[in-house]
Amino acid sequence: MRRDSDGGAPVGAALNRADTRGTAPGLGRIVADEAARERMVASAVEAIWAQVAAYRDSTDQRLREEVTGTVRAMYQALVTSLEEARPPRSTDLASARDAGLRRAASGVPLAALMQAFQVGQMALWRGMLESLGGDPATQQAALSVVGHLMQVVEMGSAVAAAAYAQAQQDWSANGDQVRRDLLEDLLAGREVAPGPKLAALRAAGLEPGAALLVFSAAVVTPVGGAAGPAALAGPERAKVLRDSAAAARGTKRGTGCGGGLAVVRQDEIVGVLPVPGGGPAAAAAEIQRVAAGAQRRRVPLAVGVSTVRTGPAEVPAGYAEARVARDGLGGRAGVIALPLLSSFDYLLLHADETARRMVRPEVRRFVEEDTGRGGALITTLTEYAACDLNARTAARRLHLHVNTTYYRLDRIAERTGCDLRSVTDVLELLIAVRLLGPPPG
Repeated sequence: MRRDSDGGAPVGAALNRADTRGTAPGLGRIVADEAARERMVASAVEAIWAQVAAYRDSTDQRLREEVTGTVRAMYQALVTSLEEARPPRSTDLASARDAGLRRAASGVPLAALMQAFQVGQMALWRGMLESLGGDPATQQAALSVVGHLMQVVEMGSAVAAAAYAQAQQDWSANGDQVRRDLLEDLLAGREVAPGPKLAALRAAGLEPGAALLVFSAAVVTPVGGAAGPAALAGPERAKVLRDSAAAARGTKRGTGCGGGLAVVRQDEIVGVLPVPGGGPAAAAAEIQRVAAGAQRRRVPLAVGVSTVRTGPAEVPAGYAEARVARDGLGGRAGVIALPLLSSFDYLLLHADETARRMVRPEVRRFVEEDTGRGGALITTLTEYAACDLNARTAARRLHLHVNTTYYRLDRIAERTGCDLRSVTDVLELLIAVRLLGPPPG
């Protein structure tokens, strides 16, 4: 005779004994039918996904598998209480506690968790009735199980809710330290052990295989020194950095969407963010918004953003990329996001002083003088190059008369000695503009 997974009494034996008392005829047969049990579990999970929006909309790749395990365990708790002719005990419902902890970590609202318990258990009950067939007498007798089912639902919900509340309390008290420890593990390439750090990782949406970006933001000295407002220092600056890190995380509690991880490390903010639906450009726009907010509060930040990386294991490599991008700003405030650069622009981030000294004097004078005058000629040049050396197309895109565009290109050629019909000469000019002008943003 088949025994349950814990090696206890034969599954369904007590229910079959109950059959002789006329309590629940046929239920023992259903409980012993593993295929029927799995069909009921699958049906309950489908009902949860159909009726509970927070579960249906969650980006947690493990959620469905975890909920299936919880429903299966709750079914077993019902069976155990029936077999032993007793009310359910909290020891039967360890899975409910785990579910409460996991849903708190992933940002699923408590109300959605409670709804999922009720929807799942009612779906199990309907599955039992359907499996019993259409005999009214048998189904009427099976109603004796309702009391047990309601007790399982009530106690399971209570256990899950208590675990959820405790997890949120622990998170509020220790969240900053947990995030700091988690970031250090990620930067060191250490595997994140089960516990608060793993819960924080999942709450941030940084699951294995997730597309993510790493950024590094460091405080820089304002350009112009005393000419502009002095940068904040001490506790005030630390508060701006903390606020900026919180804004970069942007976790939307209650949506099931992780907002990433961002931690202050002295005068640096390091963040790991899941790539949003709008792609890297949308993430870069949010980072620029955060940097602009810090700038308004007199804490200028130089921010570098990595290429798109896959999963937490690639965080160290992403951080190295972010540092390279940040260094490309040359100590100026701003944002360089590698996913938005061309390979040409990226290569020029590594240019040293020797490369700048190799720019011909007449080309250097042109770049420096036009930059000081607002950069109209340089803008025309870069648009001309972007249009595959087609002056008419460049004029349309710049909203200029084509004769104005030709005039500007002739001025550039006269001042630099370059032939703007030559790809080589145009490339030389573009390199000089990148080396001597402001870094790309």
